[in-house]
Amino acid sequence: MAFAPQIKIPATYMRGGTSKGTFFNLEDLPEKCKVAGAARDAMLLRVIGSPDPYGKQTDGMGGATSSTSKTVILAKSTKADHDVDYLFGQVSIDKPFVDWSGNCGNLTAAVGSFAISNGMVDADRIPENGIATVRVWQANIEKTIIAQVPITNGEVQETGDFELDGVTFPAAEVQVEFMNPVDASEAMFPTGNLVDDLEVPGIGTFKATMINAGIPTIFLNAEDINFTGVSYNGTELQSDINSDENALAMFETIRAYGAIKMGLIESIEEAATRQHTPKVAFVGKPQGYTSSSGKEINADDIDLNVRALSMGLLHHAMMGTAAVAIGTAATIPGTLVNLAAGGGDRDSVTFGHPSGTLKVGAEAIENEGEWTVNKVVMSRSARVLMEGAVRIPGDVLDNIPVDDMENK
Repeated sequence: MAFAPQIKIPATYMRGGTSKGTFFNLEDLPEKCKVAGAARDAMLLRVIGSPDPYGKQTDGMGGATSSTSKTVILAKSTKADHDVDYLFGQVSIDKPFVDWSGNCGNLTAAVGSFAISNGMVDADRIPENGIATVRVWQANIEKTIIAQVPITNGEVQETGDFELDGVTFPAAEVQVEFMNPVDASEAMFPTGNLVDDLEVPGIGTFKATMINAGIPTIFLNAEDINFTGVSYNGTELQSDINSDENALAMFETIRAYGAIKMGLIESIEEAATRQHTPKVAFVGKPQGYTSSSGKEINADDIDLNVRALSMGLLHHAMMGTAAVAIGTAATIPGTLVNLAAGGGDRDSVTFGHPSGTLKVGAEAIENEGEWTVNKVVMSRSARVLMEGAVRIPGDVLDNIPVDDMENK
């Protein structure tokens, strides 16, 4: 029996922030995959090595965590006053599913670098030495992001001494600005309340701040979570939660009922097909702890602790988009995030996460009781890990009906 040979697809493997993923130029994709649909999803699943019942993604580029099971498709922007269109696909590890419902804030730090290196930014906008401002259109959520990319001798500067907790080695600092993360036409608080009572059948009722900023996020108070008989305070590490199946099931149930209350889904069953959003996170007052790397975090150095789950597991650091939600909520008096940080007015917040700390700044304005956020700013770093081509079996795309490609 003859088998189809593998096909090569140009790709770049990059780290951005505390995530890494496989980056593609839209023009380099197989013809079937240049449009959204079943063929594109099949290609990305095979590239990453999903679905994998072993949960290892051994036969693909994925790293068996939500932070390393990511794909990015970039193209020169068709949007006025933007350089590059950024489309993000979160690939499920054990299911045949690519979630296009949200952004990856961490990988955003790598988008500007890729765009410059691949000719998507006009040459006259790139200094010989200095900072190149790359205007990114985030196509998943239809938002503008500005990446400030360091340039040396006309090329992207990747090495440096900027240290980012959750990343082992230092690199060049990339400042990322998430512009107007909530449109005036959108509800920042979809229920209309800064704090709601979220009823979760069989588990309990929780105080919750549900916010659309960066990514839809459900914030809980750590001290309110005790369904599994374990007390939480916001200093937990991955090993404390990811090895507890009851805790993970509890958080997923909370996430599903929160998604309904936020208007993101209509039934609990739909949550399984929307794994990337919303996120569920819990906050606690500042307490010292030892991070996953052994670094001592002092209570005096942070405003609060935050822990967040991504794709069903506690994140090893903090998702960039969730950091946008944290920064936004922290600036609005009365949210659970703001109260955990001590309450009152603020324009930035430093929070503890499992790998260390992160500072996020936000510009929030109140007008007749309504809050708007002009931008949220944080520093990340990015680096090319490998470039060339990925390979997938040639028959992966052979059996995708045209109707499936058009209707997906």
